[in-house]
Amino acid sequence: MPGIVSVSRKDLSQRRQQLRRQRQMQILQAIWRTGAITGLAGGLLWLAIQPIWILKTPQQVSITSNNQSLSQEAVQSLLVLSYPQSLWRIQPAAIAESLKKQPAIAQATVNRRLFPPGLIIEVQERVPVAIAQKSQSQANDTSKKQISTGLLDAQGVWIPLEKYKMINPEIKLPSLKVIGFTEEYGKNWSQLYSSVSQSAVKITEIDCQDPANLKLKTEIGTVYLGSLSPQLPEQINVLDKLRHLPKKINPQEIDYIDLKNPNSPLVHINQKKEMVNSQTPSKI
Repeated sequence: MPGIVSVSRKDLSQRRQQLRRQRQMQILQAIWRTGAITGLAGGLLWLAIQPIWILKTPQQVSITSNNQSLSQEAVQSLLVLSYPQSLWRIQPAAIAESLKKQPAIAQATVNRRLFPPGLIIEVQERVPVAIAQKSQSQANDTSKKQISTGLLDAQGVWIPLEKYKMINPEIKLPSLKVIGFTEEYGKNWSQLYSSVSQSAVKITEIDCQDPANLKLKTEIGTVYLGSLSPQLPEQINVLDKLRHLPKKINPQEIDYIDLKNPNSPLVHINQKKEMVNSQTPSKI
């Protein structure tokens, strides 16, 4: 019949032999792959258990920091590590988490280093921008307040001063002081510090004790801002325009500068007990 091709016995035999050879080759390849993987795994295991992969001394730990205010020894003292120790038994993630719990460290990453064996630690320090005081009620007597002193970073994170000094005894304290720091001011500290730090007039102290009247101690006198509000950048801008005020008025005669309404700054005079009003700072 047309369309039907006859296949000889010889052709069938050759095809069966070809298929057998292909199956044999596949089996050999599978055996080779299995042997290679097993050998590689065994080699890596043997290599891993060699004495070379041991953390023997703190010198094998490399530490880098964004600020370098904390010494290598200070960061080393925060590590929960014992020597000697197998590099493979160390848990980098656990070490990083323990470092991030320290008040002076914001972020940390820890990685193993194979050649030469060791650890690579990168830390992001909290940079103190102000020294602050806050009061807390004592547990057994709510009428008495306990004053705590600490450091603040730019985000308003509270760093206990004593704990920071323990790991960095040679710390240079910030020049900016904050009195009466509260949780409420902590929520708005980023905005407050950002405005204050950009002022052309040097500000040495922020008094938060009265929630209705934020006070600044500046090089040209005490400044009243009222309650913290979105108009703070405008108030600081007006303060900058008043930086030449001491050339017009004796600083010793100034009681305080009232910027509660930045559109109408007021200068309260000590000796004359009178109020000088100006619609624009340049006229004071």
